[in-house]
Amino acid sequence: MSLTGTPFLVTLGVLCAVAVALPLALWSRVPGPRAARAAARLAMLLFAQATAVALVFTLVNNSNQLYDNWDDLLGTGDHVRTAADLGTSGTGGIAVETLPRVRQTFEPGRGPGMRAEGGVLVTRLDGRVSGVHAEVNVWLPPQYDDPAYREHRFPVVELLPGYPGSSKAWFGSMDATEQLAPLMRAGRIEPFILVSPRTNLLPGADTGCANVAGRVNADTWLSVDVPKMVTDNFRALPAPDGWAVAGYSAGAHCAAKLAVAHPDRYRAAVSLSGYNDPAAEAGSLASRTPALRAANDPYVLLTRSPAPPPIALYLSGQPGDGYEAAQALDRAARPPTRVDVVFVPGSAGGHTMALWKPQVVPAFQWLSEVMAAEDAPRTTPLARSSAGSTHAEPASGTAWPAAAARRP
Repeated sequence: MSLTGTPFLVTLGVLCAVAVALPLALWSRVPGPRAARAAARLAMLLFAQATAVALVFTLVNNSNQLYDNWDDLLGTGDHVRTAADLGTSGTGGIAVETLPRVRQTFEPGRGPGMRAEGGVLVTRLDGRVSGVHAEVNVWLPPQYDDPAYREHRFPVVELLPGYPGSSKAWFGSMDATEQLAPLMRAGRIEPFILVSPRTNLLPGADTGCANVAGRVNADTWLSVDVPKMVTDNFRALPAPDGWAVAGYSAGAHCAAKLAVAHPDRYRAAVSLSGYNDPAAEAGSLASRTPALRAANDPYVLLTRSPAPPPIALYLSGQPGDGYEAAQALDRAARPPTRVDVVFVPGSAGGHTMALWKPQVVPAFQWLSEVMAAEDAPRTTPLARSSAGSTHAEPASGTAWPAAAARRP
């Protein structure tokens, strides 16, 4: 029985009802000696508590899509087949462009939000370079099958959940496609291909989107294997100008880190309530050693970069939850690096989906401004909305003008 399926939820609801009815019906009718009656009554109470806790957990899990299946919950799933030392490039010296084309078969995705707005396609990918074997979800914009766009290649946004988190969360709990598809049809945002790969790759461990020799090559999975598969199977723009990465919480940290570390693979990143130091996530593999910690801290990477990377960063956060980390990156940035910091007031809510879901549209409007494809057919000009958040004055001197210069 699926952890996130309706049958399991209904079963728990029935068991909760039974757990309430049992004491009411049998409390004073339990036969046997006093000790036996006490034990039976205690068992009924524990059964009621256990079923209630399980039901609440399942409702929370389904709402936030933290664990996708029983393997994720119990820590028994392992999606890493090999984890060779791939060096600082993350490719192990392999010329990725010379690898054979990746041909995948796709099937309709299942679960909350996976069939909205044309539906999400899912495939299981064997990462030739990373050694990771896991699912990748792909959603195609409304224009993809439009004859006016038959020769057009589309920009791509890679979507990363928090930890723990499901690769389906952006389509389910975040309602990304339902929010964005109408705006794409209206020409208010770019028609992006949305790609959400699995990020929970090891049992009970946060990879920190890092390459850790002998354990996991999560960075290479996300920044090499997944993009190659997408560009080999869909009309997607090549890296770096056609690619961006977005995430919330731990996924926000990964988004900023991947863009700063690989300006040859990503043009922009969106970080919602992110952090810089991998040690902010307890148990992150990226914080195991000082060298790993520094190699996966976007602030350290930005300050140590020989030349400012030609990337754009959209960083939103609340005081004590992402805002200070965003300001640090802003202070460290120098042109042509662009940093836009969005201050989210504490009244907007805490570190939950309810905070990040309303930020989807403003973030993608920003991405459209940064990554607009000038040759794409468009019926109306791109428009942008702040959705109530305020843009902090960047310390680097870059601002948020409507006519901000675009780099090719």
